[in-house]
Amino acid sequence: MTLKTYLLLITLLFQFALAKAQTSAYDFVVAQDGSGDFRSVQEAVHAVPDFRKNTTTIFIKNGVYKEKLVLPTSKTMVKLVGEDVQHTILTYDDYASKKNRFGEEMGTTGSTSFFVFGDDFSAENITFENSAGPVGQAVAVRIDGDRVMFTNCRFLGNQDTLYPHGEKSRQYYKNCYIEGTTDFIFGWSTAVFDNCEIYSKKGGSYVTAASTVEGAPYGFVFLNCRLTGDAPKGSYYLGRPWRPHAKTVFINSYMGSHIKPEGWHNWSKPEAEQTAFYAEYNSKGPGAKAGKRVKWAHQLKKRQLDDYTLEKIFNGWIPGQPYVAASK
Repeated sequence: MTLKTYLLLITLLFQFALAKAQTSAYDFVVAQDGSGDFRSVQEAVHAVPDFRKNTTTIFIKNGVYKEKLVLPTSKTMVKLVGEDVQHTILTYDDYASKKNRFGEEMGTTGSTSFFVFGDDFSAENITFENSAGPVGQAVAVRIDGDRVMFTNCRFLGNQDTLYPHGEKSRQYYKNCYIEGTTDFIFGWSTAVFDNCEIYSKKGGSYVTAASTVEGAPYGFVFLNCRLTGDAPKGSYYLGRPWRPHAKTVFINSYMGSHIKPEGWHNWSKPEAEQTAFYAEYNSKGPGAKAGKRVKWAHQLKKRQLDDYTLEKIFNGWIPGQPYVAASK
């Protein structure tokens, strides 16, 4: 055996041992080639014991998994970890106007590629996609569970890509990439987007469409985000109120030239100007035109930033730390 062959063998053995050690740290492994516990993500989810009080971690090896996924309410404390965010892809291609087997349109919710109903769900290093293309509403992920966290994930789609749906759901997105066209971040939930890239594609017009419940102190909060895209200059609004009490705030965020100077739209509902809360603080970039924003939007004062800590926004939940519920 030559020295070169010997070194190659040692390297291969080391890589094998490292891969084995990595996967052994997880409860389940999903791999399309049969080298894991399951070949599909849904099979792994079904295997999680109902209402488990400890985290079940599922490692997903690289691959394009075309599955319409559901995380049921009974599957709590599930964590999905992808091998590589660019190459671990969970995708499906339903869309709102597509007909089901009975000839009925699926609708926006029915178009969803991944439904998250279970509490305390988290995911990292995964791409979530609706691959239907520019065919109207087509949701990549709809989230109803509470205390949900995504880290270093990508959300790909066009109209209605990401649907933070649960009215009492708290969601945290850290270092994520979210793309779409119209209303591609929309819904009722309290959601914080921390250091995320929000990419507006050609052919769209609104980044957000919050439908915050009346009386809820927070809706969508963007912290230190980057609003980028390939859309033409001045073609996108920051948001419009799907429901009258919509709340959306951008803090210390970069805004590309695709953002319209007026910033916000009332969705042809003048009365919503009195009830919606749209605000910014220290926006930067060519799309940051504080002096040209609509008169009914707000520019926050520095002292108001104390109201936008994670502790206050999430009211008792600290993302990334175990949640201890009151005993019954």
